[in-house]
Amino acid sequence: MPREGFAITTEKEFFNVEYIHAFLSSSYWAEKIPIETVQKSIDNSLCFGVFHLGKQIGFARVITDKATFAYLADVFIDEAYRGQDLSKWLMEEIMAYPDIQGLRRFMLATRDAHGLYAKFGFGPMTFTDRWMQIHKPDIYKQASE
Repeated sequence: MPREGFAITTEKEFFNVEYIHAFLSSSYWAEKIPIETVQKSIDNSLCFGVFHLGKQIGFARVITDKATFAYLADVFIDEAYRGQDLSKWLMEEIMAYPDIQGLRRFMLATRDAHGLYAKFGFGPMTFTDRWMQIHKPDIYKQASE
């Protein structure tokens, strides 16, 4: 579903790390994240950038071993570009990406985009009593104080 003037790429040299950081550091899930952490996360993930006329307007990254497991994170479309089905297009590109086909498990966490992800086969966790986590939701806020 490509759109005139828009592009999605996984080529990290085109990514605007300052822009990605600005968005993420004000998001509910990564508030105050340091730019060095954003850069490290990009360096070590499969990333997708959304661009309009060469300007970055969206982002997503997949943390994966490219064989059995993946975790989708940091998905966003700039507020000025929402309502154009760009997040749906981004998800289509992610889900079709050759290196992440045939995974046993693909996970994500969202506060408010369940409807979007459900269209791509994501659903509620099952057997949640088997899962464990270390969760530090305020880690970036604490580091900046």
